[in-house]
Amino acid sequence: MQSVLWGVAVLACPVGMGLMMWLMMRGQRKGPEEDASQEQVAQLRAEVEQLKSERAKGAR
Repeated sequence: MQSVLWGVAVLACPVGMGLMMWLMMRGQRKGPEEDASQEQVAQLRAEVEQLKSERAKGAR
């Protein structure tokens, strides 16, 4: 019984560290939603630039 407890105690640290690493890596993955939002931001910036140039032409 005591050897089983020692085995569990010895394996607890590496298993816990592996689990934490896996959870941290899982949180850093970029999903398709994030790629889509970045594309939308780029489109909106292009639209803002277009509107600025149209306003500058109209002010002349």
